Amino acid sequence: MIYRLIIFILLAVSTSLDTCAQSSRSHIRSGNRLMRGAAEGAAAKAELKYRKATAADAKNPQAMYNLGCALLAQNKDSMAYEMFEKSTKIETSKQRKAMAYHNMGVIMQRQQQYGPAMEQYMQSLRLRPHDNQTRYNYVLCKKLKKDQDNNQNGGGGNNDQNKNQDKDKDKNKDKDKDKNKDQNKDQNKDDSQNNQNQEPPKDGQMSKENAEQLLNAAVQEEKATQQRLQKAMSQPRRRNIEKNW
Repeated sequence: MIYRLIIFILLAVSTSLDTCAQSSRSHIRSGNRLMRGAAEGAAAKAELKYRKATAADAKNPQAMYNLGCALLAQNKDSMAYEMFEKSTKIETSKQRKAMAYHNMGVIMQRQQQYGPAMEQYMQSLRLRPHDNQTRYNYVLCKKLKKDQDNNQNGGGGNNDQNKNQDKDKDKNKDKDKDKNKDQNKDQNKDDSQNNQNQEPPKDGQMSKENAEQLLNAAVQEEKATQQRLQKAMSQPRRRNIEKNW
């Protein structure tokens, strides 16, 4: 009796574990369908499904990873990072573990923590050396971290370069001002000379400017008259044709 009872309990436990695993997989599939649908609020609904999956099977790394993706889609970065980190500790598939490390790097990169992001990307590349996206993100973070360090240290040579550029701009502004002053002086001299050369008209006499205007008007009128005469002479004369009766 005792032996059979033990066997019965083991079988019952085994059956219960299978049921939990099936329930977890079922919730994962439901969450995946929601995430693929891309409907409004799909990530939040998928999060509930994945949480049910982890509750049904606390050691299911796929449920943890998918839950992290749903949280990441909602910008819940800290909780997503926690789920990805948990999945890497129990995940046996190199592919899925590398994806979790990649997403942890993405979260760090979002927070502008480029050093930790590079570490996570490197972990991913150790498992998937040929992943171009992870390699690109690693190189980008390396560049961004360098720029960040330069800005925190005051920029060094960049600040000196900016100062020199500002000095050059000020010098150019001063030169432009001097040029404008010289041009204005020359223009004022020319205007004053022109005014001095123009003699004021005497009483009863026409000014030189008015005389030139009248002369130009007369020349234009003469040209117009000649053009009209030439046009009239060039037109053929009409002939009176007699009709034969």
